[in-house]
Amino acid sequence: MEAVLRAEGLRKRYRGVLAVDGIDLELRAGARVALLGPNGAGKTTTLMMLLGVITPDEGWVEIVGSRLPRGRTAALADVGFAAGYLPLAERLRVREFLRMYGQLYGIAEPRPLIDSALERFGIGHLATAMGTELSSGQRTLVGIVKATLHRPRLLVLDEPTASLDPDVAQRVRLGLRALCDEDNISLLITSHNMVEVERLCERVVFMSAGSIVADGAPNEVAARFGRDDLEAVFLHLADEGRAASGAQETDRP
Repeated sequence: MEAVLRAEGLRKRYRGVLAVDGIDLELRAGARVALLGPNGAGKTTTLMMLLGVITPDEGWVEIVGSRLPRGRTAALADVGFAAGYLPLAERLRVREFLRMYGQLYGIAEPRPLIDSALERFGIGHLATAMGTELSSGQRTLVGIVKATLHRPRLLVLDEPTASLDPDVAQRVRLGLRALCDEDNISLLITSHNMVEVERLCERVVFMSAGSIVADGAPNEVAARFGRDDLEAVFLHLADEGRAASGAQETDRP
């Protein structure tokens, strides 16, 4: 199956500190993958390098055959990105906001796609709502719809269900699964909700101290660490990270 995303040997230093140390990653078409790790593990820096926002000191990234940074414009035409912290136009109605992005994506007549996407995630009733009228969870849902309008080959979501109640989160999971299965879209998410990850993703990639320490199916990764679930793995890696930081502080003169 075709590789939608490939990264090899990614390294990034900040003020002499190695934040990401030799990351290799590949996503096949239709895969649902979570990039996980406690704070300070290097996952945000890795994500920004994968999207071409940050240039790696070493290594390379390729999206649907386009190598970054030279091919970034072509590559990002095949990428959708959404995060709960991204702003939403408050003085536009939801349909107007989405139509604007549909036109930016080069969609000649975006309305049918907008209506279909809103219904897919159960928010068709919000089409005429103003941005100021939306809750934080509703804003997150509209952001996901915006990111999927152009049927990207790669969909990247940062904490996609962080502000959603369980019922809405379930609808998002079902919508994302359908997108991946029907349109062969590859999904890469970051999340601190390990239960959510286990329900949505077929593969998890755990980072710690700038390196990948586990890569596989959720149950396989949990078993490898001798834990019952991903949350226990996460807590274990967080404890290890704190212990390592404490040891470094102790060793300083």
